[in-house]
Amino acid sequence: MAVNQLNHMEYMAGMEAIDSNIMDKVLNKIADYDYQQFNGQDVKKALEKQQLSIDDYAAILSPAALPYLEVMAQKAILETKKHFGNSVCMFTPLYIANYCENHCVYCGFNCKNKIRRGKLSYEEVEIELRAIAATGLKEILILTGESRLQSGVEYIAETVRLATKYFSTIGIEIYPLNSEEYAYLHQCGADFVSVYQETYNTSKYEQVHVRGPKRIFPYRFHAQERALLGGMRGVSFGALLGLDDYRKDAYAAGLHAYFIQQKYPHAEISFSTPRLRPYINNAENNPNDVHEKQLLQVMLAYRLFMPYAGITISTRERPVFRDHIIGMAATKISAGVRVGVGGHGEEEKGDEQFEISDARSVNEVHQMILNRGLQPVYTDYIRV
Repeated sequence: MAVNQLNHMEYMAGMEAIDSNIMDKVLNKIADYDYQQFNGQDVKKALEKQQLSIDDYAAILSPAALPYLEVMAQKAILETKKHFGNSVCMFTPLYIANYCENHCVYCGFNCKNKIRRGKLSYEEVEIELRAIAATGLKEILILTGESRLQSGVEYIAETVRLATKYFSTIGIEIYPLNSEEYAYLHQCGADFVSVYQETYNTSKYEQVHVRGPKRIFPYRFHAQERALLGGMRGVSFGALLGLDDYRKDAYAAGLHAYFIQQKYPHAEISFSTPRLRPYINNAENNPNDVHEKQLLQVMLAYRLFMPYAGITISTRERPVFRDHIIGMAATKISAGVRVGVGGHGEEEKGDEQFEISDARSVNEVHQMILNRGLQPVYTDYIRV
């Protein structure tokens, strides 16, 4: 049977199925979420509470909360300072390959796109790692396209091993794995796993994931839980805002993280809030009305609902937005970013996944953080 004829809710051979009811809980909540039912009184009641319920979270994500963004921002600043002080963690991503086996209509790495594909050799990986480490950064996020054939687990594992020579914290953003594979990468030195569901609308998910292993919704959904079962220290959640109804997707990502935190209280939870960006072979980019005001609301809602969770602000966003959201809601910021394959130590070896809006260096972002009265942090973890 052709991959694009597969039921997107059924596992493919080799995909580990775990015993978890979290997906059903999230999907049931989304089905019942009507954000138009909330009014200003609902929002005000939610903002008067010290700890928000799921219904309160639903209210502050609704259109009725837009007039209360200033109140939400002031409350978010207090919560951020309470749990994170004045610190803002800095990191950079390293794309080691951009080969992909998935046909996702919104992505620059789409296997059907005619782009320059590339993969770093181990020697080239080390050149990149040294160049990034020379900036002073101690945290790195290793990324690949989603191709087990071109970027196998052992290739990623060796890259992680090399990274441990230079960095105290190592995250991975790759294709979903089984729990034993996550355990192996953790043993090699990986600490964090980022997997983004893109959209939690299962019908839209099927529509935009035409072909490839990523088409299988539940396997991707349960990736964070498998990572924690494999011993990872932390996991990150998010949806590609603008791919579908961003309020429902943001609501779902928050609930997904919340239920995982309840089940695994030791896990370090974080969010990322990428918006749909222009990408190759894209004639018209329809972001479904996710503008900076709406993005701000989502980030504030995450902070108030899960005040102890980290929030990363992407270089997809304009510098002025990134500068103002740190200390308010965001606790982690990227700097010196390249989104092609390599590009830190030598010329890029493969084309980029999407366009960025903030190309500032590590030193420039460091100085910006200081100028805002905050403390840039290069490491919060010592590898022994």
